[in-house]
Amino acid sequence: MAESEGTRSDPHTSNPSINPTKKQSFIPLENNPEVMTSLVQKLGLPSTLAFHDVYSISEPSLLEFVPRPVHALLLVFPVTSTYEDSRREEDGPLPEYSGSGNGEEVIWFRQTIRNACGMIGLLHAACNGGARELIAPSTDLANLISNALPLDPAARAQLIEKSPNIARAHASAAAQGDTAAPAADDNVDLHFVAFVKSAENNLWELDGRRKGPLNRGKLGDEDDVLAEKALDLGVRRFLKRETDGEGNEMRFSLVALAPSMD
Repeated sequence: MAESEGTRSDPHTSNPSINPTKKQSFIPLENNPEVMTSLVQKLGLPSTLAFHDVYSISEPSLLEFVPRPVHALLLVFPVTSTYEDSRREEDGPLPEYSGSGNGEEVIWFRQTIRNACGMIGLLHAACNGGARELIAPSTDLANLISNALPLDPAARAQLIEKSPNIARAHASAAAQGDTAAPAADDNVDLHFVAFVKSAENNLWELDGRRKGPLNRGKLGDEDDVLAEKALDLGVRRFLKRETDGEGNEMRFSLVALAPSMD
């Protein structure tokens, strides 16, 4: 389900933590499971994990095509006024997240690089939940987690900004895919949000544009992030808000990080 991060107004400049006049830029990443898989495997996930298209969240026969367990979901959607209004309303009373250290239930990365929401979404998917346990030692992902854990979100963002390995891997992935890559300074209207399950069985929504990670509710021991309860607490809740909003927007795609079919 290849789809480029289409051009329009840049949604990321609305994050007050980002200074648009000094912002580093990445070439927008194509929403393509093969490209995503190549990127996260290059960074440190094993070949036994891959991204897969999720063609339906309501038809059991189509959900059966996705290998289980699903460690993370990446929801890709257009940034709408409904999303922006909801983000501001929910974030308004919340404090800026300042978590760090081994006691964190999830590791969250603030997005400060323009057009890097695809990379931040992939990092959230790969560095949390069951996938994190499978990261190969001494790889870029393993080193990123080790270096990022003791840091606060601002310092973590700088760590990613200054990582030549992440920048090179992203550039290589952005040059792949089925569509021509936009320029790094193009405005984009598609955004990536990750959903992961923690060791404490909580479903977390991880979005680098928010004030921090968002706990969406408790899952059962047997639930993965594509289970009915997880979908109700996460993706379906998110999409219902969009369809109930002013624009009635339903243009989205969903990919799952799960066992490889190879």
